[in-house]
Amino acid sequence: MDFSIPQDLQTRLTELREFIDARVLPLEPKLLAGGFAAVEADLETVRNEVREHGWWAPNHPKEWGGQGWDLLSHALVLEVLGRTPLGLYAFGTQAPDAGNIELLHMHGTPEQKEQWLGCMVRGEIRSCFAMTEPHTAGSNPVMLETQAVRDGDDYVISGRKWFATGADGAGLCIVMAVTNPDAPPYQRASMILVPKDTVGLVHVRNISVMGHAGSGWISHAELELQEVRVPVSSLLGPAGQGFVLAQHRLGPGRIHHCMRWLGASGRALDLMKTRAKSRSLGPDSVLADKQLVQQHLAVSAIELNAARLATLHAAWRIMQDGAKAARLEISLIKVQVAQTLQRIVDRAIQVHGALGVTDDTVLSFLYREERAARIYDGADEVHLASIAKQLLKA
Repeated sequence: MDFSIPQDLQTRLTELREFIDARVLPLEPKLLAGGFAAVEADLETVRNEVREHGWWAPNHPKEWGGQGWDLLSHALVLEVLGRTPLGLYAFGTQAPDAGNIELLHMHGTPEQKEQWLGCMVRGEIRSCFAMTEPHTAGSNPVMLETQAVRDGDDYVISGRKWFATGADGAGLCIVMAVTNPDAPPYQRASMILVPKDTVGLVHVRNISVMGHAGSGWISHAELELQEVRVPVSSLLGPAGQGFVLAQHRLGPGRIHHCMRWLGASGRALDLMKTRAKSRSLGPDSVLADKQLVQQHLAVSAIELNAARLATLHAAWRIMQDGAKAARLEISLIKVQVAQTLQRIVDRAIQVHGALGVTDDTVLSFLYREERAARIYDGADEVHLASIAKQLLKA
């Protein structure tokens, strides 16, 4: 594996880092004080600047308005954008839209692409993904209870979903529902495109996460589908292939998550260093003089470097051999990077003392919002079991 970064890409990464630090980081205090709604107008200004620079939607197809960068290049970009919770949104590469756009591009019909894909890539609307349910185990998705029953030329969908990220204000919802109840377990569910304003699709609430319900893109909704009727042409991909499509989405998507987490981890480490050097403990002493604080810094740097190399290797493996062949590497980094992020953010909070648990820095936001990294897209326990099975097979 060649660890060098082409000079044109390195120049681009430096430009993006400077832009993020100058134009996006200063918006964080407003976000932390007033939520996403308070900063949305400012972000739209920043997004227009990103478009003018030619950086918009780096990973999306060129024919639909993106930049078409490959997975490894995009991974390095996401590390830079992940330095702030607003970075990916500012560049039009945020989840869950990134994965939904990928699904539509790979599996959508020409009519579905014409209706949804262009406006999503351009950032004119947002989307959400409704899969998990409050009364079934997300770690065993074959237990889905939401049903989509064929009625003539329509599907009638009934059920309840939750943790649909960004559903507040979204224009489109991709719903996982059982369409083939008598089929084998992994051939029962399908993905169906449901416009968010469809009659019967009820936005029950934004779920409060550690005391914060959030708003707009930074929120997680509970949705109820009360006999929602959509045409059969809303089916995304073949009937009964929802889990197959989900796997197409999850492999590269986990690279996206991990590189974003690495950016956040690097930001937390930077804040820890700054705090250690500036926090006075007496006339001639600062936190950085203390060996325990030095250990926090050193261990964090070791873990971050290891997690970064593992993630870049997984991205390289996907590009070389495909996501299926890279299953082991993908599971490894999903556990490793999520836990690395949690540990580094926790150490940074500890070094900041009482300041660390306030919203005067971004650390409390990262701690609150990213603790779920060890749960969504496969809980640690699920990935650990998968890793063990693959190792034992070998």
